[in-house]
Amino acid sequence: MEKAHLPSPAEHPSYQKHRRELWAKILVPMLLAVAAIIAIATLTGIAAFQEESEVGRWAAISTIWIVIPIMGVGLLALILFAALIYGMAKLLSLIPPYTGHAQRFAWRVEGYVRRGADASIKPILAMEGFTATIKRLIGIK
Repeated sequence: MEKAHLPSPAEHPSYQKHRRELWAKILVPMLLAVAAIIAIATLTGIAAFQEESEVGRWAAISTIWIVIPIMGVGLLALILFAALIYGMAKLLSLIPPYTGHAQRFAWRVEGYVRRGADASIKPILAMEGFTATIKRLIGIK
């Protein structure tokens, strides 16, 4: 019998599509972003080291661009914490009645379990007491 020809992973159409998309959707945009960053850094260096450059202004602009994302993340964290505090306050107003119900339910279950355990062991304790009484009457240790 002849074996069916299975394409190698490199010949598979989905793999070939992946290879095309790797370059088109991942590597090319990353390389363009790196090139843009290098170009901006080069232009900033050229502008900062000219005779009439305003290094202080460029430093202020750079500081602003560094601080803006940090402030955005801080604002998001503040909003998240405020929402958590609000949610916890709402939960704390709801929890006490339900915890009382849960505690009463747990006590009720505990009583049922304790009575069930006592009832299941009662015949064994009665038998042990009976045999102990017999042994005591007979004088067996």
